Amino acid sequence: MKQKRGLFEVLTEELRLRNYSPKTVKAYKSCIRSFVQHFSPRHPRELQAEDIRRYLVHLLTEKRRPAGTVNQVYNALKFLYQGLYEREFMFSGLPRPLKERKLPDVLNYSEVLRILRSVVNLKHRVMLMLAYASGLRVSELVQLRTEDLDIERGLIHIRGAKGRKDRYTILPKPMLSLLHEYATEYRVETSGWLFPGWSPSRHLAVRSIQAVFEQAVKNADINKRVSMHTLRHSFATHLLESGTDLRYIQELLGHQSSRTTEIYTHVSTRDIGKIKSPIERLLDLEKKGSSLLTDKN
Repeated sequence: MKQKRGLFEVLTEELRLRNYSPKTVKAYKSCIRSFVQHFSPRHPRELQAEDIRRYLVHLLTEKRRPAGTVNQVYNALKFLYQGLYEREFMFSGLPRPLKERKLPDVLNYSEVLRILRSVVNLKHRVMLMLAYASGLRVSELVQLRTEDLDIERGLIHIRGAKGRKDRYTILPKPMLSLLHEYATEYRVETSGWLFPGWSPSRHLAVRSIQAVFEQAVKNADINKRVSMHTLRHSFATHLLESGTDLRYIQELLGHQSSRTTEIYTHVSTRDIGKIKSPIERLLDLEKKGSSLLTDKN
């Protein structure tokens, strides 16, 4: 007699059949596991839309989970009930938690330079420079292969990025000589991982380069709350400030929606920096000895 498969076995199979990334599969399973434990011993099939609503409220109010995290739970449960159980009505009137609109911290040119200069190890310095120079996510950086670098065209082919999508981003000329020096010193093969880990068959772990960045930030005496992803934010913001069209930045970053890229207009000083504060007018009047009460301008 064939043994009945468990929920998570079926769930994993269905997610993989729909070509979800391993990271999403892991996240959805974690969300659903917590959900199942919360309502145990009741089976998810026994629950109603109101139970899901109360659970999401519980995460937001009692567990104080951020809206972004609760949105991921929402997506995971929606897949469970609509994709697996085919119960569309469960989410028909259920509102999605509103995300906070937080602006990213951005490093200025001087801060980026201080961070890069604080890294002595050639491999690590090349990785941080490439992350900033090409606007790469840390997962994209560690998974680069030497054959992904198109030296002649000055492009990097990013394969299977977020959303399972390929894209191209820039490979700046100043990086070429440094990459050549790195490849020579570390004997990097013409095919395979550009940044191998402890074994040539494995790429460097994401956490390894994140730890390098954190130490570099500390050494550079940067007090902003930053991470490896801040280099990507800084890449986009600096491009915008130098006059690059937002549509091109969207393509380089691999954003599906232009609204995602538009966040950089809120942290860029390209236009905001041209606006004069009323205090400038106030101080000008003070220097000229004008009376603010009698001045008619």
